[in-house]
Amino acid sequence: MEKIRHPTAIGFYPADPVKLKRSIIGCIPPDTRKRENALGAVVPHAGYMYSGKTAGHVYAALPTAETYVILGPNHRGMGSPIAVSTETWQTPLGRVEVDHEFVDILPGNIIDRDEIAHKREHSIEVQLPFIQHTQKDFKIVPVCIGLQDEESALEIGSEIREAVKKSRKRVVVIASSDLTHSQPATTARKKDAQVIDAILNLNIDEIYTRIYELDATVCGYGAIAAMLYAVKSLGASRAELLHYSTSGDVTGDNSSVVGYAGIIVE
Repeated sequence: MEKIRHPTAIGFYPADPVKLKRSIIGCIPPDTRKRENALGAVVPHAGYMYSGKTAGHVYAALPTAETYVILGPNHRGMGSPIAVSTETWQTPLGRVEVDHEFVDILPGNIIDRDEIAHKREHSIEVQLPFIQHTQKDFKIVPVCIGLQDEESALEIGSEIREAVKKSRKRVVVIASSDLTHSQPATTARKKDAQVIDAILNLNIDEIYTRIYELDATVCGYGAIAAMLYAVKSLGASRAELLHYSTSGDVTGDNSSVVGYAGIIVE
């Protein structure tokens, strides 16, 4: 019997399929140029009303791929520290299949098969309706990351790189991460600008240095580092910031915001 991973992040996005599609359409800018050479991306994972427009800039630009590897932080601390799901994922827009062939050729040195880590985690789930709306005939490899240190991130990136090479499929690696949390907008923007600069320079060491020095509360920095390590070793050589925003841009309250960046790596 097919095992289904049912939605747990309703509220981050609408449960009704019609309202969900309308929400996504409102987030995607028209006439966006496709980045056909894109190998990776950074996208936020807050509620669509807050970070949807930033995410929409990325999904409008992403090329068609056979498989989207989605790396997201483990906010709940449940399950295996580094966990890939093999269940079929359900959203209001339908079911999304996991690429079992890709999962089978992961070396398995650090990435475990575990569903518990995914059960209540939203960082990967909220990406799926965007992909369902903008792409067809794709599969996913969802990896929930609880260990975000640089060594672990490089091991994750290495496993993904090896699987991509063996699979010979068109693969895009998506890192799900919000940026600075619970800071005044001016402070968040300054901190985020420095972290984004390190990402755009594809400098993983510098990302960690700046996060630690600035005490920048980037929730998915391990996912970003793992994505960059994988795609750099697959030939990526440049990155582009497509959109930046904060929650204050929506709420009007700039006293305590969360920052969001949409970045393409190619």
